[in-house]
Amino acid sequence: MADNQAIGLSPCATPGTVCVLGIDLGTTSVKAALVVETAQGQIVTQSCSRETQAQANSPAAGAQGMEQDVQKIIKALNECLAAFPQEHLQRVSRIGISGQMHGVVFWKTNQGCKWAESGTGHTFQPGEVSHLITWQDGRCSSSFLSSLPQPQSHLSVATGFGCATIYWYLKNSPDFLKPFDAAGTIHDYVVAMLCDLERPLMSVQNAASWGYFNSRSKSWNTEILRESGFPLDLLPEVGDPGGIAGRMPHDWHGIPKGAEVGIALGDFQCSVYSCMTERTDAVLNISTSAQLTVPMPLGFQPPETPDSLSAVAYFPYFDGNYLAVAASLNGGNVLATFVDMLACWMAELGYDVLESHVYTQMINAALAQNATRLSICPTVFGERHMPEQLASVTSIAASELSLGHVTRALCHGIIQNLHSMLPFQHLKEAGVKRILGSGSALSRNEVLKQEVEKTFPLPVIYGKDVDAAVGAAMVMLHRR
Repeated sequence: MADNQAIGLSPCATPGTVCVLGIDLGTTSVKAALVVETAQGQIVTQSCSRETQAQANSPAAGAQGMEQDVQKIIKALNECLAAFPQEHLQRVSRIGISGQMHGVVFWKTNQGCKWAESGTGHTFQPGEVSHLITWQDGRCSSSFLSSLPQPQSHLSVATGFGCATIYWYLKNSPDFLKPFDAAGTIHDYVVAMLCDLERPLMSVQNAASWGYFNSRSKSWNTEILRESGFPLDLLPEVGDPGGIAGRMPHDWHGIPKGAEVGIALGDFQCSVYSCMTERTDAVLNISTSAQLTVPMPLGFQPPETPDSLSAVAYFPYFDGNYLAVAASLNGGNVLATFVDMLACWMAELGYDVLESHVYTQMINAALAQNATRLSICPTVFGERHMPEQLASVTSIAASELSLGHVTRALCHGIIQNLHSMLPFQHLKEAGVKRILGSGSALSRNEVLKQEVEKTFPLPVIYGKDVDAAVGAAMVMLHRR
C-alpha cells in the first residue's frame, strides 16, 4: 500500500452497499482498507498506509526497552483516514481493528483522548496515555521472568508480553503505574476511545498474547495474579474475537455516528484470515518477524500448562479454533540488520551508500550464488523458546566469504530456523497441501523464495494479499 495517498483498488461501491473499514496498527506503519461484500466476494475499494516513525526513548528500561509514541501512531491513523474520499467513509457501517499483539499501553479512564471538530467531522488525539511498550521490548530478562509465578495457561510468558511488562513496572518503577487505571494493547486503546468504553474490552486473541490468560475458560489467572500483588484493575474485560465492542457515540472522520466497532483483534490472526481459504493451507509470513502457521483440527484444545521449550505456540483463532504457529523473532529484521551493518561499515570506510542500493546488490549477488557451505544461525534477536541463543556463523571457508555467499547463507538460515521450529514432516502429517507465502520481506526477496521451495517441497503460492487491515474488515463482514 502506498505511503502518500489512498489507492482505489476497484471501482467505487454502489450506493447502499455495506462498507467496512479495516485498520491495522502495526509495528512500523498504520494501514487502513475499505472493503465491500459483492456477489464475487470481498473487494477492497480503497487502501492507505502511513509509516508511524513512532520509536521513542525509554530511559527507565535502558537499551533493552522498546517503546513507541502513541501520539505519532494516532497521527498516522488520522492521516490514513483523511486520505480516503468522504463519500466512501460516509458509507462505513462497521469498523474492524487489529494491531501488534503482546504490547501494552496505559491510560486514565475518561481522559485517554481529546475529541475535536475537524473539517470532515470529529477526530481524537491521545490524552493521558503512556508510551506503547511493544512486543519487541526486552526489559524482562530470563532471570526476571523466572521469578514470576507460573501461569495457568498453555502459553509461556515472555518479555514484551503485557503482564510481564506490568510486573516489571511493579518491581522497578511502581510510581509509573499510579496515574493510570486502564491498560490494553494499542488497538484495544483505539477501540476504547472510539466507543467511549469505561473499561477496556479485549479479545481472547489479545488476552492470550499478554500471558496469564486461560483460553479454555476465557479468563485471567486472577488468583495467581492477586497473590503476587498484580494490579487486577488493569486487566481488561475479555470477549470473543469477532464480537462487537460498541457503537461510536459520534462521527469519526465522516464515518457516521452509530457505526459498530469490533473488539480489537490480533494482527497475526487477521493476516491469516485475509488469505487462508482451505484448512489444508499453511501460511508463511516473513515481514519484520516470521511465522509459519497451520490450522489445528476442529475441536483441538491446547494443553493446560505451558511448555517453555516448545518452538510451536497455539494461538486462539476464531470460533474456538486454534492455529499452530512457529513464531520466530527473526525475519526481515535480520536482513535489515545485515544491511545496516554493511552501510555502517561503508560509512566508516568513508563511503556513503543508500541502504536500498545495498539491499538490491546483495540480493543480486546471492541469486548468482546457488549454494554455499557457509552456515549462519540468524537468531540475532533470540527466540522466545530460546532467549539466550544468539546468532552464529560456522563452516567459514576463505573461498566463500563473498557478498553472495554470505547473503545466500543468511537467507538459508532464516528459513532453516523456521523449519527447525515447525518441520516439513509436521506439515505433511497435518495434511498441508500448499503454502501461502506472504509478507514484505518474502515478496521482494527472490533468494528467500528459493530457500522456501528447497526446504518445504510443496506448492508455494506467492502474491496472496495477506493484510491484517483487510482481514479485520473481512472478520466484521462475516460476523453476524
